[in-house]
Amino acid sequence: MERALRDKLPGGIFADVEPQHTRIMKGVSGKGNRTTEARFRAALSAAGVAGWQLNVRQIIGTPDFFFPEERLAVFVDGCFWHGCVTCGHIPSKNRTFWQAKINRNRERDRHYTMRLRNQRISVLRFWEHEVSDSLSLCVEKTLKRLAFRRRQLFRKQETT
Repeated sequence: MERALRDKLPGGIFADVEPQHTRIMKGVSGKGNRTTEARFRAALSAAGVAGWQLNVRQIIGTPDFFFPEERLAVFVDGCFWHGCVTCGHIPSKNRTFWQAKINRNRERDRHYTMRLRNQRISVLRFWEHEVSDSLSLCVEKTLKRLAFRRRQLFRKQETT
């Protein structure tokens, strides 16, 4: 845990947390939205989209999907962990800590997006609820961005 977040907790630790609540919070995984990402991946495949790599650690922010030829990074952000204003929430227990944690995640997302764009990598971000509620729209946006990036790259190659 980051020092800045630990400083938000009394004594630097989670204290006075009921065992039942501890079990619940341990069940909340921060390792990605695997089922949401799998649904998105299956929808991309069904739409005939190919050429992506998953969770490319060499790219800033480790995008969930990276299209190297088009230089497109796609993130599927979990509503809880990334602070979705539509359906995310702050737990009532240790509220100060969780607010700081989620704010830090949101700030990191903005920072990574800016750094990727500075490297001429296009960035798409979808909320977990967008993929769940409007999967076809997310795929359509991805297809449009891929087509746009291909046109950009093609024009660039013609001029050199």
